[in-house]
Amino acid sequence: MSTTVVDSPVAPSAPARPAISLPAWMREPLLHFVALGGLLFGVDHLASSRDGDPHVIEVDAAVDAQAVKVFTEARGRAPNDEELFALRRVWLDNEVLYRHGLALGLDKGDPAIRDRVIFKALNVVDAGVKLPPYDEASLRKWFEEHRSRYDEPARFDFEEAVISGDRSDATVRAFVQALNGATTPEVDAGLRVFTHRPRENVAQSYGEEFAKALETASPGEWRALASNKGLRVVRLKSMTPPRPATFDELGGVVLQDWTDATLAAQRSDAVRVLARKYTVKVRGVNP
Repeated sequence: MSTTVVDSPVAPSAPARPAISLPAWMREPLLHFVALGGLLFGVDHLASSRDGDPHVIEVDAAVDAQAVKVFTEARGRAPNDEELFALRRVWLDNEVLYRHGLALGLDKGDPAIRDRVIFKALNVVDAGVKLPPYDEASLRKWFEEHRSRYDEPARFDFEEAVISGDRSDATVRAFVQALNGATTPEVDAGLRVFTHRPRENVAQSYGEEFAKALETASPGEWRALASNKGLRVVRLKSMTPPRPATFDELGGVVLQDWTDATLAAQRSDAVRVLARKYTVKVRGVNP
């Protein structure tokens, strides 16, 4: 095989801070409110409607176009319907905060600087946010409800031989047979090396059928595995089994995550209350 490409390894989650598989902003949009507002919608969309009714917010095709552009540039694909709806929600929440900030006169000294006005308005909202009482039992309950954040997933070390040219099923199977027979393959191929890949990542990249087959593969043996893009030539090197997390090990982390999530939910609720002052019109976008 002609070329070896080592993919950037996905490091295992540190015991003190397990990775969260679903992007936080999809669940808790106000956790990174100002940052998202600045990155996604830095252009002052309100400028075109300041002469109209300040209590009417219009979500139009320009909002979707900007969201799709930034998301695609960041992730290499367009957002799905759920993701696009979440992006609109982030924009709308920021717009509500921005207008609330203008109504409070928080733009003084910061003319036309949208993110600073949003930040100031969010500080006003934060003044009314307070954690409810909690105890270890309630934290343990929250931990169990969000266990997928903390459990260590199965991880794979494997190699993929990427055939150049003809990739028909017959060619792939003949190639696999040659590799396992220690003979010289008659096709050129590059080698990709994957290190410590979480099962969910493998399933997202190759498909659930592929991930299940990789789980049962014998280490060291080349196999032709069905994926979402046809047969893949793969050799499993090792698999680390999943490991359930325990509250006793992660109590401090759970407390911080619960605090962040609870405060974020309260902020979101407060912004929803502010949004009742406005009429939202959706125009020129797909539902």
